[in-house]
Amino acid sequence: MICWIIRNLIIREKSVMLAIYKALIRPHLEYCVQLWNPVAAHGSWGIILELESVQRRFTRLINEVGTLPYSRRLEILNLTTLAERRLRGDLIEAFKVISGISEYGSNLFKTSRSGLNLVSSSRCNSSNAKVRNLQRSFLPERVIPFWNKLPSEVKTSESVLMFKVKLEAFKKECIRKNDYVRNCSYFWDVSTEVLSRIEGDNLYL
Repeated sequence: MICWIIRNLIIREKSVMLAIYKALIRPHLEYCVQLWNPVAAHGSWGIILELESVQRRFTRLINEVGTLPYSRRLEILNLTTLAERRLRGDLIEAFKVISGISEYGSNLFKTSRSGLNLVSSSRCNSSNAKVRNLQRSFLPERVIPFWNKLPSEVKTSESVLMFKVKLEAFKKECIRKNDYVRNCSYFWDVSTEVLSRIEGDNLYL
């Protein structure tokens, strides 16, 4: 798809390229993502970075930003890493199910007594580490630490749109105040890990 765009597109201005990317490229990378989203852990980074390389390659084609580091390109284009978008998608899907907006998955998540937090519904007592890790990679388990870190006002949003708005506001406020601990299960922390693996020490220069 990217090769076809390179051959047939003359204009590579930011607005045009972003519209093409969001309409033709990114949907393929996120199709049914709740079923296959790889957990950011040992053994999964190869596929995570391979998926990220598609967005990296495409953003290099955009005029005026193509030669900049990947982290800077994302900032200018108002994009996040694909890994972060997948986790955000998990949270949105969890909200839709828990709030009853979706017509499916009513038994997918197990909530605490307060109804706000998620708890593990795992019934697997296998001593096999591979089996346990596989189970933790499914949506009802992998979303738990990220969901439980959200404030109650986000979890109790009136609609999917309001959930997205409040989720983004919560992220920006935490980053602005710098009042959170990194690697503490916030969904946007995965971007820092992805970018550090791509750009190394240059990310912090």
